[in-house]
Amino acid sequence: MPRTQGQIVTVGVTGASGAILAQKTLTLLEADDRVARVHLVVTEAGQRLFAEELAISSGDLKQLPGRLLGRTANKIDVLPNKDVGASIASGSYEVDAMLVVPCSMGTLASIANGTSDDLIARAADVMLKEGRKLVLCVRDTPFSRIHLENMLRAQQAGAVIMPVIPAFYHDPKTIDDLVTQYVCRVLAQIDLPQETMYRWTGHSSTKEAKA
Repeated sequence: MPRTQGQIVTVGVTGASGAILAQKTLTLLEADDRVARVHLVVTEAGQRLFAEELAISSGDLKQLPGRLLGRTANKIDVLPNKDVGASIASGSYEVDAMLVVPCSMGTLASIANGTSDDLIARAADVMLKEGRKLVLCVRDTPFSRIHLENMLRAQQAGAVIMPVIPAFYHDPKTIDDLVTQYVCRVLAQIDLPQETMYRWTGHSSTKEAKA
């Protein structure tokens, strides 16, 4: 049966550098009328990432979305990463898409090898086995052969591998310009294209951005 309500999206946050990417992702999902619910799962290293890169301490995890958005979060539900019995750990629970942003090489390895040793890895395993969209925003450099082989393994299982690589063709002026364009590209992968996304229209004397 076709879905008659908004999308349900899981967002996993790990300890790879890039807390600002997770923050922007949650901000855009919260504001998107096509999204009904966001399940947020943050690893212990991800909580440390928010503290070190955004000066946002974890504290009570239920309050984390509000601190990240700077306002009340109405759609975002936080699930403990140790709770492998949570709703998103079962294929019978309907989730439209899952993003891991940023995705550490350790989490990539867990997903690629199906260890399901925490909620993020298990939820990602569910997305793959159910044939649902899973986007892994891997963030490390340089890549070792192990990293590359794990990316290939995850991609062959159905994941979209989307390394955190900034674009410059939209003439960015700020870090937020770079972050927003990348996150918009990520959301387009789960059928949530954003009006603020810059789309290349070809070479011309005047650059043009079309939504």
